[in-house]
Amino acid sequence: MLYELVSLSDQINALNVFRYITFRTGGAIMTALLFVFLFGPAMIDVLRIKQGKGQPIREDGPQTHFAKRGTPTMGGLMILSGIVVATLLWANLRNPYVWVVLFVTLAFGAIGFYDDYLKVTKAATKGFSGKSRLGSEMLVAGLAAFAVMQAGSSELSSSLTVPFFKNVIIPLGVLFILVGVFVIVGAGNAVNLTDGLDGLAIVPVMIAAATFGLIAYLTGNTRFATYLQIHYVQGAGELAIICGAIIGAGLGFLWFNAPPAMIFMGDTGSLALGGALGAIAVATKHEIVLAIVGGLFVLETLSVIIQVASFKLTGKRVFRMAPLHHHFEQKGWKESTVVVRFWIISVVLALVGLATLKLR
Repeated sequence: MLYELVSLSDQINALNVFRYITFRTGGAIMTALLFVFLFGPAMIDVLRIKQGKGQPIREDGPQTHFAKRGTPTMGGLMILSGIVVATLLWANLRNPYVWVVLFVTLAFGAIGFYDDYLKVTKAATKGFSGKSRLGSEMLVAGLAAFAVMQAGSSELSSSLTVPFFKNVIIPLGVLFILVGVFVIVGAGNAVNLTDGLDGLAIVPVMIAAATFGLIAYLTGNTRFATYLQIHYVQGAGELAIICGAIIGAGLGFLWFNAPPAMIFMGDTGSLALGGALGAIAVATKHEIVLAIVGGLFVLETLSVIIQVASFKLTGKRVFRMAPLHHHFEQKGWKESTVVVRFWIISVVLALVGLATLKLR
C-alpha cells in the first residue's frame, strides 16, 4: 500500500525511500511488532474467556506440563494479524509472490484454527481427521506451487535448484508441483510438531524467516545474484517484507509466550508459519536450503517418524517420548534448557544455510 507512494516521488523526493526493500522490511518488522504488542493483551483476554479450560494437555506428556492447564491457545491469530497488516501496508501488492505466500499462510492458518477449535470444544488433544487435514494442506500447497510456476520464468520456475552447485538445476516440469506440495506441507507440519514448549517454535521460525528474508533479497537482486552465482528470481526480493513481518509478529508474540506462557500459538500459528516458510522457499528456489536452515524442524519430524516406525515394527521405542524435545524433558532436562539449546542449534543451522549462498 505505502509502496504506491513511489509514484509521487517525482514531486516529493523523500517518498523515494519507499522504493527500497530494506526500508520497507524494517517498516514491516516494526508494524507487526507494534500491532501484536497493542492488540495482543485484548486477544488473549477474549481467547481465555471463550476457551475456558484452554488448550488440552497430553495425559502421557511430561508432568511439568500439567501446570500449564488453562492457558489459552490460538495465539497464532495474533501472529497472523500482525503479518497480514504489515504485509498489506509495506509490500508491493502487485507482486504475485506476495499473494501466493499470503494465501498459503492464511489457508494453513484456517486449517490450524479449525483443528484448534475442535480440540478446545471437545477438550481433547486430537482435532479433526488427519487425512482430511493433510488433504486440505496438499490442495492449498498444490495451488500455491502451480501459481509460483506461472509467476516465474519458464526455465527456472519448474526446476529444482541444488545448493553448493552454481549451475545444477533439475528440470521437473509439471512434477515440480509435487515438490512444492512436499516442501510446503512438510514445513507446515514440521513447525507444528516443534511447537511443544514455551518459546520453542517461534524463535527458530524467526531465525529461519530472517535467513530467508536475506535469501529473498539477494535472489531478487540481479547484482547480488550474479555476484553470488545464485539463480535470479525476478520479484522474489519482495518476500523479504513478509519475512520481516514474521519476525516482528514473532517478537511480539514471544513477549506473551515467554515462560510461563500467557498463550500458546496452537496449530493456528504453527501450521501457518511453517507453510509460509515453505512457500517462500519454493518461490525463491531454495527448497533444499530450507531443510538445512529449518534443520531443527526436520529433526523433530524425523524423531516422530522413527518412533512410530520402530514401535510398529519392533514394539520398542527409540526415544523416551516424541517429538524430540519431549525426549530430553523425560531425560531430566529443564524446559528452559531444552528451549535455549534448540535455539542455539537453529542459529548454527541458519549459518550453514547461508553458507550455501557462497560455497559454490
